[in-house]
Amino acid sequence: MRLYHISLGNLKRRKGKMILLSLGLSIGIAVVIAMIGITSKMKADVEKKLDEYGANIIVSPKSEGLSLNYGGLHVTDTSYDIEELSNSDAVLIRQIKNSENISAVAPKIIGTYKSTGRSYLIVGVDFPSEIMLKKWWEWSGKTPEDKNDILLGALIAKNMNLSPGSVLTLGGQDFKVAGVLHENASQDDFSVFLPLETAQRLLGKGTGLSMIEVSALCSACPIDDIVAQISEKLPYARVSPVRQAVALRMQTVDQLVKFSTAISVVIIIIGALIVLISMLSSVNERTKEIGILRAIGFRQWHIVQIILIEAFLVSVLSGIAGWVIGSISVSLLLPKMTGVHGFHFDPVLLALAAGIAVCTGMMSSVYPAVKASRLEPLEALRYI
Repeated sequence: MRLYHISLGNLKRRKGKMILLSLGLSIGIAVVIAMIGITSKMKADVEKKLDEYGANIIVSPKSEGLSLNYGGLHVTDTSYDIEELSNSDAVLIRQIKNSENISAVAPKIIGTYKSTGRSYLIVGVDFPSEIMLKKWWEWSGKTPEDKNDILLGALIAKNMNLSPGSVLTLGGQDFKVAGVLHENASQDDFSVFLPLETAQRLLGKGTGLSMIEVSALCSACPIDDIVAQISEKLPYARVSPVRQAVALRMQTVDQLVKFSTAISVVIIIIGALIVLISMLSSVNERTKEIGILRAIGFRQWHIVQIILIEAFLVSVLSGIAGWVIGSISVSLLLPKMTGVHGFHFDPVLLALAAGIAVCTGMMSSVYPAVKASRLEPLEALRYI
């Protein structure tokens, strides 16, 4: 008879207590797995939403002073600029070393334009890039597709009584209002958005740009490296990271990770205490059995092995059960918390669950096993 046969026999004889022990440890592991799974998905969801929340790098011409405000940047007549940005600069930004971390490059030309006695804030954009950058934009009407299609801010459309399908005349040219932006309490409400080349022609800027907004991906994107690389490509431009967005992103993700880690540590400690108390109780109940084993020649190490094998088997089963329960919990809770649907069975989490359960169970069983191994054979005589 091998030692694991004795361990299996002990588990079979004490099914009730072993099931309760396994259940307690399984619930602890399930909570840990659920926390890790939910936090990782929430982290990915937060990263995705933060990555969508506008530009985190502003590229503008080096200048002495600007007066017109747009997106935190003051712009005015380019006579103060040391050197203008141009359409080719937007292409160069896409060629930096960390270009894979860039999700959108949105060039802009901004200026005031007078037509029929009225001044307009003209914003020339590349509509596909701008819409990718500003995913919070909502508008009535359709997406601009033609070179004469424009988007109007909510307030300027209201003041001029314009709606999707209306025509706005600028510089003797008719532009069709493709859509009207919903009010968002920003300078967008007062802006007329035109295709970039059209706006450049109206403002007489050739291929000049007022600014380029860049959105960088990932929660810990190398923002300083990206800024340095853009600055190297465009030495005549001011490259400014919007550090508030980066700081918010990092802080939010760090808080999620810290919260998950703290809860997991507490749960693991509780699970370890449950195993310790259960194994100590089991050892006390088996004093007669252990004493007899010692009396018939089993050494102390053999007793330790028997206890630890029992703990190992219970821990492995608890880890698997905890992984299943935790994965089901993640699949049920995620749709309510993040809107992410689907059943999530992650093999990596299975290995993690089994590892945590085995480590917790084995470490918590060392003291009971050592205590059992030190029982003298004569102790058994009191129970015969």
